[in-house]
Amino acid sequence: MRKVLTFLLTAGVAITLAAGCSRDDTSTTSTPSPGVPSSAAPSPSATKSPTPTPTPTKTKPPAPRKLKVGAKGAEVVALQKRLTELGYWNGKADGNFGGTTQQAVFALQKAAGIGRDGTVGPQTRKALDAGVRPKAKSKAGSGYLVEISLKKQLMMFVKDGAVVATLNTSTGSNRHYDYQGQTYLADTPTGHFKVGRQIDGVRHGPLGDLFRPKYFNGGIAVHGAPSIPPYPASHGCARVSNAAINWIWSTGKVPLKTKVWVY
Repeated sequence: MRKVLTFLLTAGVAITLAAGCSRDDTSTTSTPSPGVPSSAAPSPSATKSPTPTPTPTKTKPPAPRKLKVGAKGAEVVALQKRLTELGYWNGKADGNFGGTTQQAVFALQKAAGIGRDGTVGPQTRKALDAGVRPKAKSKAGSGYLVEISLKKQLMMFVKDGAVVATLNTSTGSNRHYDYQGQTYLADTPTGHFKVGRQIDGVRHGPLGDLFRPKYFNGGIAVHGAPSIPPYPASHGCARVSNAAINWIWSTGKVPLKTKVWVY
């Protein structure tokens, strides 16, 4: 009996020890307790993609509007003032793009060697920004004179080689025309001349009216006309707008004996 009890006690101790080892093994493979990350579980920061930074969209400023006859407003005032700064006479800066402003734009375009359409687009704005001015042929010491460039179709008022004012002009078309049964060439002769006479009014000539003409070579004069195109169109005179010839008279720009160079 004693041997049997001893056996049973020994077997119970063994079973208890075996059960304890089993619990220890299970605890090493159980789910980690909350708050303690498992070495096998990925970190949230490692799997989350960074939020891309949006690329800012660049908005181009609106292009300046094209200015032409009929335009009004502050842009026209700025244009007129800039033309005056560069010596292209265009009257008062009143914000109205009329014929006088168009004549000044013609002159600027001729000086810049760009299209002569009388409107202010990208190329004309570039010429304005660059401060394009025509260059005189006379040099320092030549005194005061009027230069007429047949190639550029510009009339320049020059003092000692510096251009002080510029007008659009239209000279001889170099086309033939008939008058009293004879054929003539509508040209403007080159050379150095002087203003010899003038008429403060309208001269009803055989080939048309001349407004307030200043004659510098026989019957060839600087005179006003209702419309001055940006190309040679006269019978030989140097036409300017009626507004321009009034400005010439009122400011004394071309008095008698003024030298006139045509080239």
